[in-house]
Amino acid sequence: MSKRVLVVDDSSMMRKMIVKLLQPPGHIVVGQAKNGIEAIELYKELKPDIVTMDITMRDMDGLAAAKEILRYDKSAHIIFLSNLDEEVYRAEVEKLGARGFASKHKAKEILDMIEEEEGKKE
Repeated sequence: MSKRVLVVDDSSMMRKMIVKLLQPPGHIVVGQAKNGIEAIELYKELKPDIVTMDITMRDMDGLAAAKEILRYDKSAHIIFLSNLDEEVYRAEVEKLGARGFASKHKAKEILDMIEEEEGKKE
């Protein structure tokens, strides 16, 4: 089943890579944001099924944006992607209520996380 995805990353190259990864299995990228402020606005406007969120971005980082999105919609599905030390951020990401954390070097893991989310809903 295809999901509607909002891709949030300050790197246009990374956003393109994520979009390219999501399209073959049939997921639809409904929007792209380059910082947390844009992510919140687009989330409210587009109401995606899943958000892929970078942690470090200018203007507003992904953790702050996720807090706002989850305050707006407690059922939001957010998957963090980052090059940062996974061990350091995993606990914080889980405390927020995000659905997962994947290294940008292993971005294909997001497809597995999306499939896991689908399985939980069945």
